[in-house]
Amino acid sequence: MKKQIYFDYAATTPVDPRVIKAMLPYFYKQYGNTMSGHSLGQKANQVLEDVRQLFADYIKASPEEIIFTGSATESNNLALKGVMFANRLQKNHLIVSQIEHDCVLESAQWLEKQGFKVTYLPVDKNGFINIGELEKSITPQTALVSIIHGNNEVGTIQDIEAIGRLCHSRGVYFHTDAVQSFGKLPIDVKKQNIDLLTASSHKIYGPKGAALLFVKNGVRIEPILHGGGHERGLRSSTVNLPAIIGFGKAVEILNKEGKKENARLSKLKDYLIKKVLTNIKGTHLNGDPQKRLSNNINISFASVEGESLMMELDFKKIAVSTGSACSSKILMPSHVLMAMGRQPQEAHGSLRISLGRWTKKSDIDYLVINLKKITKKLRAISPFNYD
Repeated sequence: MKKQIYFDYAATTPVDPRVIKAMLPYFYKQYGNTMSGHSLGQKANQVLEDVRQLFADYIKASPEEIIFTGSATESNNLALKGVMFANRLQKNHLIVSQIEHDCVLESAQWLEKQGFKVTYLPVDKNGFINIGELEKSITPQTALVSIIHGNNEVGTIQDIEAIGRLCHSRGVYFHTDAVQSFGKLPIDVKKQNIDLLTASSHKIYGPKGAALLFVKNGVRIEPILHGGGHERGLRSSTVNLPAIIGFGKAVEILNKEGKKENARLSKLKDYLIKKVLTNIKGTHLNGDPQKRLSNNINISFASVEGESLMMELDFKKIAVSTGSACSSKILMPSHVLMAMGRQPQEAHGSLRISLGRWTKKSDIDYLVINLKKITKKLRAISPFNYD
């Protein structure tokens, strides 16, 4: 039987064995609560602060600016809701793009219901916002702009340095969801004019249940969880120390191996795109051909239903996605592709193929062979005939 071949690293990554090894002692040997005053608690707290420093160094921040949370969804909710409520008496306007992750868009929609004003910036056919349109959208009432760094569905990389520069020139906070880009692109929060940034453990071969929000010193923000005052009072809850240790180990590995790994993935990405587009007629690459994440491929297949393609590949033990994993069970056309001007039929016929640490060239060859066979089979029975 053919082994499982995984092409859904953008949804989640397997935990690296080195990460698991680093985490194990913190489940049963070094189990102290970081807020406890005794020696076990203080040892745990020191380990936590060491990991905080690791992340600060990685993004060129100060350790007190790193807030650990339980998920990227929580970090994004804290960024948007926390900033908007903290500044509501002076400013009540939020700007996001139309291709943000659902947790950002739904937070924005919830804030609208609370009386805040929200602008949803359009994007072009490759998924880029227009800096000029952003500038026109900023008003004296704008408190925050939140623009995703590397899109989770199509891989398009925004010019966050230019976006941040514009925001700062207008006295507006800038947040970026860097969940997909973290570990794949260099991040320097000072150089790139970032006030708040979200990153997640399980996208970089760490465990689920750990994430962070960078909050620049001086940013006005309120907590959305209240309790014991953990994480500078911004995220009350006993910290998930084993998961944070794993998150930190994953970054430690990226520090040593990330540059080489991303170069390898970028070559495999280009190889896969060329193989699919030249071997299967009626295919179209979604997102920018060059300015895209090193591991992301999103392709539309004419006259084919993406869900059917995904299921047929799954029967062959090949795992791919039809879009963002958080909403892939909802049979609606991708809001990202629709915002980029695709027709519903094109959006429904798309696959997201994402590569990772254990992807091999032979896996790609096997995928393309099966994609070609399955596409031909599905087109033969499709009501939308393809010649």
